[in-house]
Amino acid sequence: MDISKLTREKLARTIDQTLLKPYVTREDLRMHCEMAIKHHFKAVAVNGAAVSFCSGILEGSDVVCDAAVGFPLGQCSVETKVFETRDVIEKGAKEVDYVVNLVEVKSGRWDRVEDEMRRIVEVCRERGIVSKAIFENCYLTDEEKRCLCDIALKVRPDFIKTSTGFGTGGATLADVRLMKTCVGDELGIKAAGGIRDTKTALAMLEAGVSRVGTSAGVDIAEGFLRN
Repeated sequence: MDISKLTREKLARTIDQTLLKPYVTREDLRMHCEMAIKHHFKAVAVNGAAVSFCSGILEGSDVVCDAAVGFPLGQCSVETKVFETRDVIEKGAKEVDYVVNLVEVKSGRWDRVEDEMRRIVEVCRERGIVSKAIFENCYLTDEEKRCLCDIALKVRPDFIKTSTGFGTGGATLADVRLMKTCVGDELGIKAAGGIRDTKTALAMLEAGVSRVGTSAGVDIAEGFLRN
């Protein structure tokens, strides 16, 4: 992205404002959604149980509800992830971020990884929902990241995503550049995990991402006004 032409409004539309901690209140979720509406972020990313509540608050706005599936470990069965995907869509999610099965990735069982991705992406595609596959790069070798990119190029989720934000590390510029080299402009790239200020968000956008997952969206957007 050419950040020299970026406006505050365009920056806001790259942000998926996240609230994925397990101990928040409904009032926290309400305030989170209302702040996202105020700043015109692209999406509010929440856990599945909060989707119905948040979708109701976001209805009629330009912010969509983004549901996390198989989050944050990715260690439930394919059938469970597919059910969860259908369930959050029925409850109002317009985007789905799912975590790949890292045991299968680390075991080199790429046919299983591809089957899982295909089944989840198909559910989303049939319903006109944006799909994002989370790699959790902090646990992967560069070769494993490339293999996941190759699978994604075949299956075609709308985005590939660096991280959950719950692993041992978050998004890095090196990972974003590797992913961009692999997929070019064929797929969107979402960076998430540890992006807490405007400078970091802009660096990620310049490196090739088109979405930024962050709990610090307000600080990032307001920080752009001060640059």
